[in-house]
Formats: sequence, structure tokens, C-alpha cells
Amino acid sequence: MKIHHLNCGCMCPAGGALYDGFSRGLKAKLICHCLLIETDRDGLVLVDTGFGHKDMQAPATTLSPFFRAINNIQRNRSLTALSQIQALGFDAADVRHIILTHLDFDHAGGISDFPHARVHLMEEEINTARQRHSWLTTQRYRPAQWGGISGWQGYQATGEKWFGFDAVNQLNGLPPEILMIPLAGHTTGHAGIAIRTASGWTLHGGDAWFFRGEMHQAQRHCTPGLRFYQWFMAQDNKARRLNQQKLRALSCTHTEGLTLFCSHDALEFERVAATKP
Repeated sequence: MKIHHLNCGCMCPAGGALYDGFSRGLKAKLICHCLLIETDRDGLVLVDTGFGHKDMQAPATTLSPFFRAINNIQRNRSLTALSQIQALGFDAADVRHIILTHLDFDHAGGISDFPHARVHLMEEEINTARQRHSWLTTQRYRPAQWGGISGWQGYQATGEKWFGFDAVNQLNGLPPEILMIPLAGHTTGHAGIAIRTASGWTLHGGDAWFFRGEMHQAQRHCTPGLRFYQWFMAQDNKARRLNQQKLRALSCTHTEGLTLFCSHDALEFERVAATKP
């Protein structure tokens, strides 16, 4: 399998380095880290989709005014997964599977750009997104991005252990080297996606953490802006903190053969993309 690291969105909230830890101006830079996996027999697999063409063309029809404002979502069609996949010489129909860490607007916006793909995610995430029982869920889950798309496949939070985490052991129609790791907290159906390659394991942690300083060291370090945002967005803060602590311990004890990254850290994206397997 060959893995491509894609940045499928840009958000520039006010706060600069208080959010991303490196910007010199008033605006921060947060990205949407997605993966495109070339498999031998199962076509292309997209892990998260970032923002889609609809979000770039007519954001008022798909994105909530609240998140458009506080995240300062940038409209750049070249950053969409579809545009980048086409630039690599593929077509939308080549994407046969989409695996989602969760259904938030900045992770699932591109689903409609790949109408023939099967969408894989946790069953709990499907149920929560359909119910939208609170103000926050109506803002984060946007049916205009993915309503009407068929071929959804939900999974229960059971399976063989993966580095101490429960894992969905087999995704239908996908190679056994790709696993979904339940990481509830940010949303109740949030998951990480683990891929086994010749050089070891790669884990896309989604929004289980937001800042590079939250991993690879004994003590958590996070910027004030992202620390607040994680708390604000969490559907289960206790579960989020527990899973983040377990991931941090894993990142410290397995320094070789395991690459972890989250969805929105721009510097982490640059580092991982430069050393991709």
C-alpha cells in the first residue's frame, strides 16, 4: 500500500500562536490532515475528506455560520480531496472507500464529491449525527454535506486489542492492514484509523488530540486556544482525556515502528508528510 498525506482544508482562527503555537500574526493556521491510500486490490481509500467542493463554492448552504466565523474557514478549492486526487492522476470513481474518524463538518465535507464510495465509520457516530439532539450537534453535523449518500457501513466498538486499545478487527471490503480504533470523547463515535505498512504502524488520530505537544512527552503541553477548543467540542470529556492519556503513553513507549498524528496541526503534518512510508 502507498499512503499520500493530503491537507484538505485551512482554518485561520484569531489567536495566532495562542492556537497553533507558531504563527507570528493575529491569525492561526489549522489544517485538515487526510490520507489517500492506494491498495493493491481495493482501489483508493480516503481517510477523512476535509472540506468538499460544496463547502468551497457555497459555504452558506453546508457550513454553520458559527463555525464559519470562529474558525475563519478559507475557501480554496485546490485544497479539496477531489482536486488533489485528480492532480495525482486519479478520478473520483477510483475512490471506492471512505473511512471517517468522525462526522464533523471539517472531516466529512468531501463525502458528496465521491458518491460511489462506501463510507465506513462507527455506528455510534452515525446515530449521534442523525439525532442531533443539542445546539452543538446541529452546528457540527451538517447533513447538507452528506445527506442522500448511500453505502454507509457502521461498526461496533469491539474487536481484538491494538496496543491496549479496542479495535474493529475487519472493515468490510478493505485490506486487513487497515483498522478502526474506537477513541470516543471528542464525539461519542470518534475513532482513529491504523494502517500497517512495511515500516510499521501509522495511526491517524483524528481529533483525539489537537497539538503536537500533547504526544511524545510525559507531560501534556497544549496551547490555550486548542485546550479550550477541545474542551468545548468534546461530547465526553472524561473519555477524551482518558484516551488522550493512553495515546500519549503509547507515543512515549513505542518510539519506533509507530507514527501518530492528529488532524489539524500544520507543523505535525509537514513532519509526517516529509517522512511518509
